[in-house]
Amino acid sequence: MLSEITVSPAPHISKPLSTRSVMVDVVVGLVPAVIAAGYYFRMYAFILIATCVITAAATEWLCNVIRKKPDPLESLGEFSAVVTGIILALSVPPRLPVWAAAIGSAFSIAIGKMVFGGLGANVFNPAMVGRAFLTASFGMLMTTWTVPVTVDPAMSRISAENKVDARTQATPLALSKQAIKANQKAAAYARVIAELQKEPKTDREAAAELQKTVNAYNKSKAEAERCLAGVNAHLKAAFTGEIGGCLGETSALALLIGGMYLLVKRTISFHIPLAVMLSAFAFGGVAFLINGDAYAPPVFHLCSGGLLIGAFFIATDPVTAPLSTKGMWIFGIGVGTITMLIRIVGEYPEGVMYSVLLMNAVTPLIDRFCKLVPAGGKPNV
Repeated sequence: MLSEITVSPAPHISKPLSTRSVMVDVVVGLVPAVIAAGYYFRMYAFILIATCVITAAATEWLCNVIRKKPDPLESLGEFSAVVTGIILALSVPPRLPVWAAAIGSAFSIAIGKMVFGGLGANVFNPAMVGRAFLTASFGMLMTTWTVPVTVDPAMSRISAENKVDARTQATPLALSKQAIKANQKAAAYARVIAELQKEPKTDREAAAELQKTVNAYNKSKAEAERCLAGVNAHLKAAFTGEIGGCLGETSALALLIGGMYLLVKRTISFHIPLAVMLSAFAFGGVAFLINGDAYAPPVFHLCSGGLLIGAFFIATDPVTAPLSTKGMWIFGIGVGTITMLIRIVGEYPEGVMYSVLLMNAVTPLIDRFCKLVPAGGKPNV
């Protein structure tokens, strides 16, 4: 009797699905984002995607050879390496050098997955491990954006320091962060002005100091207003994808189409995506209500950056996400909340990568306290 029981690592799928079919569905769900990336960034998109996919597959094959697997090519048929390669490619800037993309993809598979024992044993999402490595190792390359071809046929490069226009100079998230920082500077200058006005002085030096501080305050307020105006003016572009940013994060529409496909196919459940979006919207809404002159509206946060690709394609990874429904809610809320904490309070304009990795780390703890209860039984705590 016991000899007929098959013991296998996660993900354990109760429906009549195979790992291969699930991964193929994810690939199909990513097709709209791939098409949008190709439309806005042309050959840069397809070269990076091909590089990451080929490198991921080659690295997995090499790791299988090193581990002396009987059939090194067998695991490639599950298409998990392909999914990792595509997600990583969609998470990097369009003009990231090919060699950097190859290094990041190899790191994703070798360190993010195979070191733990392969698919089902990894603790962290492999694509986010690779992106974190690239961000830490090549910070400038990972924050150098490209103007979409529909805006600038030359597809010129722009660095994160240039914050003039949401589509041609900085990503909307960078503008949002700049608005927050400018408003904080204005608040600091306002406090200084209040202190200077408590004891008015008639000498020229004191008057000049006060006027200088007032000018700095006005300049900071004007900068905050300009950045927020740019964010609001290009909200439609953030939805369609006609902005600078990572390959697969610019078009909210394409990601929603792919996410809906996965939900209709029941490849993923709605719990994690909904929890991520609701928590992010709630956090952004509270911040906006507290100070609308500093913080972008919550809808902007849903349409910008990696929130949607994270909600539908990264956080829902069956290997690194909790198993129970309650655990999924906790996990999704954690991802959305940490993302918004980093965007609004932290120094970095984006936080999806870090929030997913942090919540991956506590997934075993969530599973421990949210045990699935067998029919007629009790949870095995």
